[in-house]
Amino acid sequence: MSQTLGKTRLAYARAWHHISLSSPSTPPLGRLASQIAIILMGKHKPIWDPSTDCGDYVVATGCTDVYATGKKMQQKLYYKQTTRPGALKSLNMESIVKKWGGGEVLKRAVNGMLPKNRLRKPRLERLKVFEGEMHPYKQNFIKFDGQTQGEEVEVQSEILKQNSI
Repeated sequence: MSQTLGKTRLAYARAWHHISLSSPSTPPLGRLASQIAIILMGKHKPIWDPSTDCGDYVVATGCTDVYATGKKMQQKLYYKQTTRPGALKSLNMESIVKKWGGGEVLKRAVNGMLPKNRLRKPRLERLKVFEGEMHPYKQNFIKFDGQTQGEEVEVQSEILKQNSI
């Protein structure tokens, strides 16, 4: 029996997922980052394998409304270090949101949740973050706010016009 049973090109096709952080039901930063990491790795698919990259694309919009519980906005520190002695820099989450936006905080949270291997960088590149609600990937979604996008919407509207005539 073949070991590639069911692992077709269609199974490895990458879907696009939209997450709006401006909706009131958005979970806190950590829970949201873990859900995004699962989608980027492809663990929600039945063909998931740790050594293959079968994850999907994620578009996160409204990142200015990133939400963290407690006093993490003021107390959580992000560090960066150059090779020079005494060059350790620390910034809290609030200053990173002001300087680079909430998308940078979300990317760093998701980066920490992905496995530390050769697939981490290409997986993180499939995460697209935007501060507002506008983004150039609307045509790539199969479903966006409950409606199908692209050619299928036009076909459905033409069928409705023909039925009404």
